[in-house]
Amino acid sequence: MEPAALSPLACAGLLVGSFVVGGACQSAWFAHPLSKRFTRPLDGGHTFRGRRLFGDNKTTRGFVVIVPATALAMAGLGTAAPRLGLAVWPSTLPGLLLLGAVSALGLMLGELPNSFVKRQLDVEPGAPPKHRLGRVISAVADRLDSVVGALAGASLVVELSWKTALFCLLIGPPIHGLFSVLLWVLGVKKRAG
Repeated sequence: MEPAALSPLACAGLLVGSFVVGGACQSAWFAHPLSKRFTRPLDGGHTFRGRRLFGDNKTTRGFVVIVPATALAMAGLGTAAPRLGLAVWPSTLPGLLLLGAVSALGLMLGELPNSFVKRQLDVEPGAPPKHRLGRVISAVADRLDSVVGALAGASLVVELSWKTALFCLLIGPPIHGLFSVLLWVLGVKKRAG
C-alpha cells in the first residue's frame, strides 16, 4: 500500500490502541507483588552533579511487561485492521511485533530526559516541582515525553506521517493521564498527576 493511501487516523489508532492494551497490562503488572522484584533503578544509583540521574522511580520493572505486551497488541490489532477496512501500515507479523516493541521501548526511554532534568532541578521522584510555572511545565512534559518517545521509536520502523504524529499527540496525552490516575488508584504512584 502506498503511503498516500494510508489513513493517518487509523495508523494513530493502531499505535494508541496498542499502547492502551500495553498500558493496561503494565498497570496490572505494577499492581502484582511479583513486579516488585524488578525494581532496580535504571541509573544504578549513579549521580551527576551530586544528584541521581533518574531517581528511584525509573526502574527495570517498567520495561518487563509494556514492551512485549505492546508488541503483541500491535501484532493483533495490526493484523485485524486491514480485515476491518482500516488502511494502516502493511506489515508481516514479525514487522508488527517489531513496531510494537520499538515503539514501547521509545515510550519508556522518552521519559528519561524529563526525569533527568527534574533530578537536576532537585524535584523529588514522584513529586511536583515547588514553583507554579515548574508544575505547569512538568505536567506538559510528563504527558508529551512518552508520546514523543513512542513516535520516535515508531518512525524507526515505519514511515510516520505528520498527520499520524499529530493525532497521536492529541490523543495520547489524555490517555497517558488516565493511566497515571489508574496507577495512583492502584497505589503505584504517589500522586495522580
